[in-house]
Amino acid sequence: MSTAFESRRRFLRDLGVGAATMPFLAGLTSLRAEESIAPQRRKRLVVMFSPNGTLPDEFWPDEFGDQTPLKLKPMLQALEPFREQTLILKGIDNKVRGDGDNHMRGMSCLLTATELNPGNIQGGGHTPAGWAGGISIDQEVRRFFQSDDRTKTRFGSLEFGVAVPNRADPWTRMCYAGSDRPIAPIDDPGQMFEKLYGGAQDRQTVASVLDRIGDDLARVSSKLSSADRSLLQEHLESVRKLEIDIAAASGETQLLHPEPEIDPNIELVNDNTPEISRMQIELLVNALANDMTRVASLQFMRSVGQARMRWLDIQDGHHSLSHEPDGNEQAHAKLMRINQWFAGELAFLAKRLAETPEPGRPGESLLDNTQIVWLNELGKGNSHTLDNIPFLLVGGGADFRTGRALDFDGAAHNRLWLALAHGLGHRDLQTFGSAAYCEGGAIDLG
Repeated sequence: MSTAFESRRRFLRDLGVGAATMPFLAGLTSLRAEESIAPQRRKRLVVMFSPNGTLPDEFWPDEFGDQTPLKLKPMLQALEPFREQTLILKGIDNKVRGDGDNHMRGMSCLLTATELNPGNIQGGGHTPAGWAGGISIDQEVRRFFQSDDRTKTRFGSLEFGVAVPNRADPWTRMCYAGSDRPIAPIDDPGQMFEKLYGGAQDRQTVASVLDRIGDDLARVSSKLSSADRSLLQEHLESVRKLEIDIAAASGETQLLHPEPEIDPNIELVNDNTPEISRMQIELLVNALANDMTRVASLQFMRSVGQARMRWLDIQDGHHSLSHEPDGNEQAHAKLMRINQWFAGELAFLAKRLAETPEPGRPGESLLDNTQIVWLNELGKGNSHTLDNIPFLLVGGGADFRTGRALDFDGAAHNRLWLALAHGLGHRDLQTFGSAAYCEGGAIDLG
């Protein structure tokens, strides 16, 4: 550990700053221990998942090329403000085969890039299978960050869920700590808030985090510049608002997940899923800003999920819609709205990161140093294809050259994960997942 790092932590500790505030304060420009030292750049990774394939004709741009400016189609127009920070990758295939059906391998092999273990979970007409046989790329990056005191964080990684069913199988899990070690996402904002900040035992009575660490703020205020004081105050007020919103939401019965209907193929998702999504995104951004973690995932629903998105005036199950033939115009229009909604949630995440200053690095935002990867378990729902998985990247965390769309013509997604790991500083990683699919090494995104 560097002398500068030790002195900064000692300086903050001697001020008596509480655990909830110290990581955020550590990055502020005017808090300097013994000498003026710019904080190390904090690279971050956020993986966002949405299920059941995409609409290829609405997702892929008309033109690809290293020198061709990216043009987004209407389904992705919510991302237009971030077009110059966006990279769309075509021709990236999930080549993992073996046991399980394509939804199972599409979901649990998506981030692990390795085969499913033998098991007794029966897929749709294919051989039964078990959990994935290796670590997922987000957890590999987590392991890399946690191995160094300079990049180690309190949680290592955080797994957020939105309307993920209360069941555990290869269709519902994408993050793995290792072989046969799936990680369940937390889809209750109240539970996630408790994990991050503690909180009142009685959620009907808000014992504000800001009140509990107000003494910390008063103690160090004289040490902060006006800009840093404003940044800290904004961060803490955001935490306060989140706690109030979550406490209020927990008292509304309509926020409870409804019981499944008699038909097991139909899942009712919460009608307030959009509100829950925004709460989870706010919590995620706060956790990154406060350096509680540098790796996070945001999982919407599950593979083969039959979510009925009634806030979009859609009564059909999502999976059933994704199986309709290409010529079904009504299904196409509904799937368009569903995928536009997912793109909008990604845009909101990017917006919140872009408008949050990077502590200690004037002129930079969290988005400048965060790599978001939006992905899906299938390339196309009605064909169950694992080819041309829709990978869309936003942000500058991995230092890829953005504002373009590239076609890799059938490269294994193992090679994408190698490129991602290298971009985040994990350059010693030479293979990931099944080594047979790593031939050629990391794809070139420079």
